[in-house]
Amino acid sequence: MAYNITDACLNCGSCEGECPVGAISAGDDKYVINADECIDCGACASSCPAEAIEG
Repeated sequence: MAYNITDACLNCGSCEGECPVGAISAGDDKYVINADECIDCGACASSCPAEAIEG
């Protein structure tokens, strides 16, 4: 199951650079993870200062 970015996202972008497959991009009010591309590695979750990424 792919990771998900919650509404607690600070829109800081720290997760985007950590994704090894480029599945994270800026959305309108928070970053979003493309579930079809996510490999469920958790790199994004460990880099999030707001703990806004759930897996």
